[in-house]
Amino acid sequence: MAILCASSPQVFASTTSHLNKAKATATITKNFTTFFSGKTSAKTKIALLQNGSKFSTIIDGQASSSMAASTTAKVSAVTDLTGSSAKVKYTIDLGGQPALPNATGSAVWQGGTWKVSDASFCTLLALEQTKTPECPAANS
Repeated sequence: MAILCASSPQVFASTTSHLNKAKATATITKNFTTFFSGKTSAKTKIALLQNGSKFSTIIDGQASSSMAASTTAKVSAVTDLTGSSAKVKYTIDLGGQPALPNATGSAVWQGGTWKVSDASFCTLLALEQTKTPECPAANS
C-alpha cells in the first residue's frame, strides 16, 4: 500500500499541473501574445487556437497580410480560471497603436495546452467582417 500511496501524488500532480494558477496564467498570457503576434507562423497559430485546424485556411490567408504583420497583443488579466477555461482581457495593437483595447476573450484547455478559444477568434473575425462556416454565430 505504501508504494501505491507514494506514486499517487506524482500521478495527480502531472494530470493537474495546468491548474496551478500562476503557471496557467503565465502560459495563457504567453499563448495569447504568441497567437496574436504578426511574427508568429501560421502553423504555430493553428496549434494555439482551439480547433485550430478548422481555421487553417483563414490563418494561412492572414499570415500574408501586411496589417497582420504589425499586430501584437498585450494581456492585462486572466480571471475566472478553472481546469478547462479562463477569461482573458487583452488589447490588440496594430503598428504599436491600440486597435482593439480591453477586449475580452477566453482560453480553453485542449489537448494538454491552454489555447485561444475559437469563440474569441470568431469574435475578431466578425469585427473584420470575415464570414466563415466555422463561426456560425458570428455570421448572422
